[in-house]
Amino acid sequence: MKLIKANAADGRVIAGGQSLVAAMNFRLARPDVLIDLNGVKELDFIEETPGELVIGAMTRHAAFHKPVCDGPLGRLLSKVVPNIAHYPIRNRGTFGGSLCHADPASEWCVVAATLDATMKIGSAEGDREVPAADFFRGSFTTAVEPGEILVAIRLPKLDAGWGTGFYEYSRRKGDFALAMALTALRVEGGAISAARVGLGGVADHGKRMADLEAALVGKPATAETFAEVGKLASTLVSPYGDIHGSAEYRRDLTATVVARALAEAADEATA
Repeated sequence: MKLIKANAADGRVIAGGQSLVAAMNFRLARPDVLIDLNGVKELDFIEETPGELVIGAMTRHAAFHKPVCDGPLGRLLSKVVPNIAHYPIRNRGTFGGSLCHADPASEWCVVAATLDATMKIGSAEGDREVPAADFFRGSFTTAVEPGEILVAIRLPKLDAGWGTGFYEYSRRKGDFALAMALTALRVEGGAISAARVGLGGVADHGKRMADLEAALVGKPATAETFAEVGKLASTLVSPYGDIHGSAEYRRDLTATVVARALAEAADEATA
């Protein structure tokens, strides 16, 4: 931590390097000093407590190819991870690095936002904790200050009554998503009793969508409900347009990814 503090002004830490090295190649990032975290084994861990899953910032994406814990959370993380780039990148890239890079199309950022993760940030002065809602501050911008690093992420568990869904659309497998949705539902007597919905790729960072959750609770868990909420989602986002798709196209995709992720979550919740 002392080394990181000493180079706070002109240094960068490097974890998996899957984003930073590319930025350096394009001269978008030109740090004078690189501090390699790969030898810091204390940051590479997954621990399970009765109510949470604690993930060290240096944990590789590939660790989640198989469920790392029982229940809906373990299954959800395993659903999400195959959508992250390609296998070699998942073997090298890190969970914490993805969160700190804060790409608008980052799958792990949507997971953290939707599940109300807590981020543990460390420095030479000590540690502090920041909820996901305050951690992401815009595209490629987080609450991590110069001289600090992300140490660990705490994800609350979902109990056995929850079903989860994840759906994203990209032009080719491994490309950045044009739109993605993460959902979690509890269904009782055919009606939705609780919901979590998060979106990515259609805003400046992944976000939990409270308005969509409110629209789901009390409604029947049917395709008609999911299509209706998908349409509502398309009116609540303000996506950007680029060479991969216009803003209007991303809005239309939002309705589709939400409806499909909700259908998957409902199927699991009622299985």
